[in-house]
Amino acid sequence: MQMFDHPVKYDVIVVGGGHAGYEAAHAAAKMGCRTLLTTIQLDTIGLMSCNPAIGGLAKGQLVKEIDALGGIMGEATDATAIQFRILNTRKGPAVRSSRSQSDRQRFRLWIKNKLESMPGLDIKQALIENILVEGGATAGVVSSIGERFLGRTVIIATGTFLNGLVHIGLTRFGAGRLGELPAVALSESLRALGLQTGRLKTGTTPRLDARTINFDVLEPQYGDDPPQPFSFNASRQPRSQIPCHITYTNEATHAIIREGFDRSPLYTGIIQGTGARYCPSIEDKIKRFPDKERHQIFLEPEGFDTVEIYPSGIPTSLPIDIQYRMVRSIRGLEQAEIMRPGYAIEYDYVNPVQLRPTLETRQVAGLFLAGQINGTSGYEEAGAQGLMAGINAACRVKGLPPLVLKRSEAYIGVLIDDLVTHGTLEPYRMFTSRAEYRLLLREDNADARLREKGYRLGLVGACDLERLQAKLTAVEQELERLCSVRVAPQADLQQWLERCKSAPLRQPCSLLDLLKRPEIDYEALVHGGLGDPGLDPDVRQQVETFTKYEGYIQRQQQLVEKFRHLEDWAIPPDMCYDGIAGLSAEVSIKLTQVRPVSLGQASRIAGITPAAISILMVHLKKRQAGRQD
Repeated sequence: MQMFDHPVKYDVIVVGGGHAGYEAAHAAAKMGCRTLLTTIQLDTIGLMSCNPAIGGLAKGQLVKEIDALGGIMGEATDATAIQFRILNTRKGPAVRSSRSQSDRQRFRLWIKNKLESMPGLDIKQALIENILVEGGATAGVVSSIGERFLGRTVIIATGTFLNGLVHIGLTRFGAGRLGELPAVALSESLRALGLQTGRLKTGTTPRLDARTINFDVLEPQYGDDPPQPFSFNASRQPRSQIPCHITYTNEATHAIIREGFDRSPLYTGIIQGTGARYCPSIEDKIKRFPDKERHQIFLEPEGFDTVEIYPSGIPTSLPIDIQYRMVRSIRGLEQAEIMRPGYAIEYDYVNPVQLRPTLETRQVAGLFLAGQINGTSGYEEAGAQGLMAGINAACRVKGLPPLVLKRSEAYIGVLIDDLVTHGTLEPYRMFTSRAEYRLLLREDNADARLREKGYRLGLVGACDLERLQAKLTAVEQELERLCSVRVAPQADLQQWLERCKSAPLRQPCSLLDLLKRPEIDYEALVHGGLGDPGLDPDVRQQVETFTKYEGYIQRQQQLVEKFRHLEDWAIPPDMCYDGIAGLSAEVSIKLTQVRPVSLGQASRIAGITPAAISILMVHLKKRQAGRQD
């Protein structure tokens, strides 16, 4: 094949236009790098491959953090959402998360338009098959038609396209998504570079025609009013929202699904990849929970301008005849037509234990991986990795220190640390339980945690930073006011407390003490004439959260400080563990495999004991003392 060298040499080349790819390309270009985004199909940049929703438990926190750092997923969601909801509102702020239904096509077009208007960003349709390497570092990529794109860094963000294989019943064929080409040769290129790959599986549901659904017998689920946007730059404004609807499987549904087991690729040994434990197919649910009488299904509209409905809860790879019978056995779906079949897809991934915390591979300098190629599932996890890969590729090009977020700083830090420290053998999904400092990593304070970092990188504008500073000042001033204003146990106050179902005062106290009571929120203070009715809702939330959870927040901050010395204690990248006296062979092997960058990361590797950390600490002290001598 005759090669053609594209005349532009790029700073950053991004392979893949999914959620990891567009965040990576946007970040790199906005940081001033000449950037190229390649994708197999230009019309699917930013496409939601599975459900038309952004956010959810712990995932909402990731989107807020992406936005705080200057990413675009939150803005795209706010611009194209058809419904907003806050989950876990009855629980504490540490586990509350935002979720929205998005207009699938409008989201995709918003992202595409955003990238097309970015200075310094080129977008090209190309099937990338090979990664160029010179002197142990990336030099560019080669397409299937012999076009060579030269670049200083490369980010691979291929989603499920890497050697993708679609399954519908016993039928299977190569595809990255249904109807789209897979990237087969690229897998071989990665393996040739020394990266170990594995096989994972995910799936999606059949899409239904809303005109054939009886919504009158179903339970509607409405969005929050007013809606809470994702982006810290957005304002809360009334907007048109579309309800979802809820229905359930039943015993007849389950019997039909069991009939299809003999033609299910899951149970006939055809599918070899490991599926997502926390997002199982409906076949898996019936097999694993045989005594459960029903499973909930959310009927999610795919947009304002389409009749397609996504029935969340029944991803499947069963044969199409079983899919029809299964769907039509469900209340409200008796006459439902399937517009697109459900399917499973297997794809290659690279175990992320082979990556540095910057998401750069240890095997090849300048080669970064982001998204499902690292074993994760979900748009939000992909977007977070893409943003960080784009930032760190740009930092490498510009000679800047990389950005590595700590577990105490962001869910993004938890996500990447989990991946590069432990690796994964199944699709990784973010949960609030994975974050040991989750009360510090709330949705409402993501801007306070990360906005300044985004500003220093050039991803966040000065006006956005000023908006944050004004918000923090307002929070501080209101807390000072609540602390300084004292109230006495007078009759009108006692009557107000009684209406709030709160105990009467026995002695004067501050408004801050009143707000600490579980049954009194800031809105109650406003109704009692004790709060500021004009205070911004975001400021109110911060004030209330800090007041009610002050003790817990302080304890978590103390834990962070306690372990800070381990996180800050760097381990040289060339450390030879075999020669350290006292370390077992097993520990040496694990440390050599992961190559932790700090004692903190080393302490989280499975099988690394406190005794091993102590030995490492002594060795590092001696090593440092020897260099000083």
